[in-house]
Amino acid sequence: MSKKVITFGEIMLRLATSGYKRFSQTNVLNATYGGGEMNVSVSLANFGIPTACVTRLPDNDIGKFCIEELNKFGVDTSHIVFGGERLGIYFLETGAVTRGSKVVYDRANSAFTSLAKGMIDWDEVLQDACWFHWTGIIPAISEGATEVLEEALQKANEKGITVSCDVNYRSKLWKDDKEACKVMPPLIAKTNVLIGNEFDAEKVLDIETNLPTNGEYSKETFGMVSRQLMQKYPKLQKIVTTRRGTISANHNTWVGILYNGKQVLKSPTYQMTHIVDRVGGGDALMAGLIYGFLNWTNQEQKIIDFAVAASFLKHTITGDVNNISIEEVEQLMKGNLGGKIDW
Repeated sequence: MSKKVITFGEIMLRLATSGYKRFSQTNVLNATYGGGEMNVSVSLANFGIPTACVTRLPDNDIGKFCIEELNKFGVDTSHIVFGGERLGIYFLETGAVTRGSKVVYDRANSAFTSLAKGMIDWDEVLQDACWFHWTGIIPAISEGATEVLEEALQKANEKGITVSCDVNYRSKLWKDDKEACKVMPPLIAKTNVLIGNEFDAEKVLDIETNLPTNGEYSKETFGMVSRQLMQKYPKLQKIVTTRRGTISANHNTWVGILYNGKQVLKSPTYQMTHIVDRVGGGDALMAGLIYGFLNWTNQEQKIIDFAVAASFLKHTITGDVNNISIEEVEQLMKGNLGGKIDW
């Protein structure tokens, strides 16, 4: 496949405590790069899909090291623009047992938040593209970033490029729910493939689900809400969600559900009995979906199975990035759960 997948979003410096230490216990933080859209680019590059990451980085050593990191995975960085004051940061404290993980953002006045219309030539960026991916984090960050995203979506629609979005609702980033519900719908109206659930539909996508607030989501409720979403947003062709059962911070169950406009398909349920790092799990799922849709026509069951298996494996890897191969995903799909040494 010669055409590229384009991802657009903010890249951040991730500073994480080692092991399960709390912020108050450590004087060492492990530095890596991360960001929802960047994570998708790296996963796809690992799967052999040509991919380009579009963002804005500060013109300093931290921004240049980020470029080197992406190039190491084979991600095209030629459309990244430079400027602004700084790279955004997020601090991560990994939880254990009944103590959940904690994230603290430090991204005010980052290079990406100060993006403005006209800074990116989307006609050039999307010239050889077959897919464009974004997340709901972008419009939560700044008005300027939202306007640049609108430019990209308009151009992608004009060119007939498939557009995907992970709603990725982050209450800490939005001013309030009303703002999210005002900003997100026009963007979703230009999108074809969506990761989101019943909560997202009610909270930010302007759908009256009429589901009890204390009720359990199910395959049936997802199908019902997905049909409503497709009626409201006619460009939507596939809607996907995951169900995470939380036994503890380290032990979850994991399953995916896909609605294709006709039927609801469900993946096998995985038992994640020792989670190493759950950050980036949704991005790994998105990369698996994109890979599947680009390679397997009308094989939605295979696609959701592959995507969920890829996401399951991400939970075993430290850092934002899902550094795995197609072969490893396929082995898991065949039932190879033993974790034996590959001599």
